[in-house]
Amino acid sequence: MIHSGQRQAESIREIRAELAARLRQRSAEIEETILERIRALYDPVEEVDPEYSVGQQEAVAASVDYALTVMEQGGDWSGPVPAAASVQARRAARNGIRLDTVLRRYATGDRLLGEFIMEEVDRFSSRALRMVLSAQGPQVDRLMAAVAAEYMDELEQMRRSPTQRLAERVQRLLAGDSSIDAAALGYELDAWHVGMVVTGAKAEEAVRAIAAGLDRQLLAVPRGTGVVWAWIGGHRQLTMDEVERTLPTDISPKASLAVGEPREGVDGWRLTHSEAQAALEVMLRKPQTFTRGSDVILAAALLRNEVLTKSLLETYIAPLSARGYSGASIRETLRAYFEAGLNAATAAAALGVDRHTVQRRLRKAEAALGRRLDSCHAELEVALRLDEIEGAKRDDLEGPG
Repeated sequence: MIHSGQRQAESIREIRAELAARLRQRSAEIEETILERIRALYDPVEEVDPEYSVGQQEAVAASVDYALTVMEQGGDWSGPVPAAASVQARRAARNGIRLDTVLRRYATGDRLLGEFIMEEVDRFSSRALRMVLSAQGPQVDRLMAAVAAEYMDELEQMRRSPTQRLAERVQRLLAGDSSIDAAALGYELDAWHVGMVVTGAKAEEAVRAIAAGLDRQLLAVPRGTGVVWAWIGGHRQLTMDEVERTLPTDISPKASLAVGEPREGVDGWRLTHSEAQAALEVMLRKPQTFTRGSDVILAAALLRNEVLTKSLLETYIAPLSARGYSGASIRETLRAYFEAGLNAATAAAALGVDRHTVQRRLRKAEAALGRRLDSCHAELEVALRLDEIEGAKRDDLEGPG
């Protein structure tokens, strides 16, 4: 015999499962809403750090998934706190972002998710939704406590570390603090510099091998597991070919370099680091061994502005993608055409087709866009690069299959 209490419990489980399934269908919208709101909670010391920005997206996605899993399993579920949230808490500590800002962002995300839950009141009773929300509360507290513990642990490690004291000096110099004694860096700033952000299991080995191979000074600042900010310096200007050739082949599969341009003096030291950060913005989304800032500077700037990125993709890529398979060949042809300096014959040779095929595809592109290519080739070229980067990110998230 089934008692009413048992039926009620089964009913609540069914409600939780159905509600979670409906919210999972809206997860992209939920994540975008939370990201937009928490980024408005600006911390005065917060700097633009591509790793932190990308990590924020990952932490939001993982936290939303965690909340929906709690909803499915019930409030007494005791699964692990998302690793992405723990990693991001440590990044926040290293970047000098206050703990209260970090926790306010989680509280904001929880409140926004609650609003999405209450939007389902037409399908579920308000009483059932309030029961779901009350069960979420303790798990949100557990998540925030874990995040705070990770943050404080990282802060404690930093306080004990000579490496962190170096990192603090470097960050203050990058911010233009003239009170910092540059001699304490053990690195000459009145020279030529190439800035790098290196990621991977052998990041520090890679920068040391490059500096040794080029017979240059090295300033290396570890920024957490598998990330190093680095500068190589000397009194002769380097070329990018020299830098790329010096990366040892036995290390390169386990290290990726985002690299700035050769720049001179203390202002150049700051600028080449900013260029390396711009390269990192792209490299985090489209992994490759060597990414040069000057090659991706426009794409990196646009990636920091989601509205402009969406506008470019909708204006220039969506009309081409709407043509299905032929759209893919048109995009490939456009990339080759721009790479060839707008020379159809050179693009044809690179693609292994005849010149008339290239010209036909270019005319199709103009028809789809409703404008001549010579009136928008700069915007279209950037849009194609953004599409390539976003495509690489989607492939990475979806995995094989």
